[in-house]
Order: sequence, then structure tokens, then C-alpha cells
Amino acid sequence: MLSANQPLSESLPEHGARHVAIIMDGNGRWAKRQGKMRAFGHKAGAKSVRRAVTFAANIGLDALTLYAFSSENWNRPAQEVSALMELFIWALDSEVKNLHRNNVRLRVIGDTSRFNARLQERIRKAEALTAQNTGLTLNIAANYGGRWDIIQGVKALAARVQSGEVLPEQIDEDMLGQQVCMNELSPVDLVIRTGGEHRISNFLLWQIAYAELYFTEVLWPDFDEQDFEGALNAFASRERRYGGTAPDGEKA
Repeated sequence: MLSANQPLSESLPEHGARHVAIIMDGNGRWAKRQGKMRAFGHKAGAKSVRRAVTFAANIGLDALTLYAFSSENWNRPAQEVSALMELFIWALDSEVKNLHRNNVRLRVIGDTSRFNARLQERIRKAEALTAQNTGLTLNIAANYGGRWDIIQGVKALAARVQSGEVLPEQIDEDMLGQQVCMNELSPVDLVIRTGGEHRISNFLLWQIAYAELYFTEVLWPDFDEQDFEGALNAFASRERRYGGTAPDGEKA
């Protein structure tokens, strides 16, 4: 999966991104084009995950966050959900030791309480094994929703108000920001969505407030290093103003 001695791509620009998030869309359509069941597409998508993680680690990203399973995905056919859960377990079993050898820290964000005990234990062990690694942080968003994330943050602050630890008027953006997932990491700079859809789908609503968005028609199983590099090139060409204005003489 990863090559610890693989050199960085000399052709990459100084893109400036530290944290990239990807909505991995198109597995089902890719499988349909092959005349296969959707589960076949998810397995092919796992190979793209390996490529993306390797690329992200080798170019020195701080963090890569992948949208693997949303809280709305439970509405899919039971057979597909079951296949996804088994694929998740398989990926944890087959990849985590390699991630650990290459200094990658694995974290799963989302409400994991709905997963079966076997999967929860796999997640716990994988996170524990890689917890002290200092290279790329790989966040897997599983049973995750941006609204759920904000709500659980609000509940945490409400509990602090109830206990008298803080006053309601003391609550501000920074305080709530400390309660949402990945609050200790650098903010998301770039969101990539594959598969041609142009929407966020309840992904990291708080964390991507000022992120750049990049949409591609490429289906996730076909997304490779060149596509990833293309997204970073596009990111590097954009001017991020964070609500400010453009320099004098430039288009606002």
C-alpha cells in the first residue's frame, strides 16, 4: 500500500493544502457499467483508497479524511449495507498493520455505536495500534453526518452549562468548534467529490466552512494519483480570502 522510501513527486506544485477531504462517490455506477453488483464497485473503490492514502502520505499532507459511510447510508438495501460492513472489517484487518509500519495514524469519526460488536472492536484496536504515529492522519468517516457532528457538540456544551461549568453567554464559535470531530487537526482546505454530483451530502458541515470545493466526473474506483494531483493543482490556483476582499485591481 505505502512505500516508506518512495520519493515525493517532483512535479507537484506548492499546493499549500494540509488537510484534504474526499467524498468517494461512484462505486455503484462503476459496477453497473461493468455489469456487476454494487458490492463489486465497493471492492474496487477500496483499491482507490489505497492509492489516495499512499499519495497523500507521500506528498506530506497532514490529514486525509474519507467519507466511507454516511448516517443516511443505512437506508440502502440491507444486502449492500451488510457487504459494506464486511468490507470495512476486511479493510481494517488487511491494511492497519501496513498503515502502522508507515507511521499513519488511523481514526474513525462518526457514531460507531450502531456498528456490531465485532466491527467496533476492530476499530478500537486499529486506532490504538496507530495512536502514537506522527505521519499522515487518516480519518475514516463512518456512520457520520455533519448535522450529527454539530448536534453532539451542542449536547456536550449543554451538559457543561447544566453543570455550571460555563454560562450560555460564554459560548462562542471557538468553544463549539472544540466539540466537533477533528477539532485538534488543521482545518479542511480542500473537499474533493468524485462521481459528477455537485453537493456536500451532509459531510463535515462545520469543518469545511472555508474549504475549497472540487468536483470531478471521475468515478471513485477510477480516481488515481493524476486525478488527485489535478485537484491539488486546481486548489493551488485559487485565491482564498476567508470572507475578505480581493487585492486592489483584482476581481472581487
